[in-house]
Amino acid sequence: MSGIPHARIVTISLAASAAVTFAGCTAASSPVGGSPLPVEDDPVRLDPDRFTADIDHPYWPMKPGTRWTYRETDPDGDLTVVVTVTSETRMIANGIEARVVRDAVWRGDELVEDTFDWYAQDSAGTVWYLGEDTAEFEDGAVVSREGSFESGVDGALPGIILPAHPRPGMEYRQEYLEGEAEDQGAVLGTEELVEVPYGAFDGALLTRDTTPLEPTVEELKFYAPEVGPVLTVSVSGGSGREELLSVTTVPDGTATGPLGSPD
Repeated sequence: MSGIPHARIVTISLAASAAVTFAGCTAASSPVGGSPLPVEDDPVRLDPDRFTADIDHPYWPMKPGTRWTYRETDPDGDLTVVVTVTSETRMIANGIEARVVRDAVWRGDELVEDTFDWYAQDSAGTVWYLGEDTAEFEDGAVVSREGSFESGVDGALPGIILPAHPRPGMEYRQEYLEGEAEDQGAVLGTEELVEVPYGAFDGALLTRDTTPLEPTVEELKFYAPEVGPVLTVSVSGGSGREELLSVTTVPDGTATGPLGSPD
């Protein structure tokens, strides 16, 4: 399909979802394990025995060795984003063993950001985000570690990336460290149509990401069933677009080097 019809698909989808959102569909969150999904700085008590680092959520199965490659538009030149589910796990301070996922951002041959993200799935099927170790680079040198946090350290709280059974109207925090990481998510739809260079998908999950730290910024994300994130579109506070180019499998041990050496 050519670029023009593709743009129409996304535009129609976003417009329909916005209508749902602003019609008041962001009502109460759905309960998980008998409790509402946490928002903002709500305390949560998680039982490590009910978590696994083996993540099989239908909207983002994180099988070790899976690699997603994205193209991100940027005013300073397009970026390449490479996300790899590693074979490694990490014991988080709150006692949960998490899967380590490597997220590296390149501008041409120059590494500009490198991150270890930590995820785990609870027994109900919800995928939790437990922290990240991140670094920004200029000319090969680390210039910022802003945004790094670990659940259970210095007041950092775990958040949710994907509810077990997403439904429009669900709202939840994705991460929380006061003044550093306060992203919020909301489910807008589960029957979206989206097309990216990797392919066209229906039945996609659509979420909205916001943060009180940057109140003018809003992103919409599409997750294709059995694939994962395929498209991110900035609809406020920017004009960025990140779209999936390929999904590949890499050997065991790939992307496990220290920050700054993502391969």
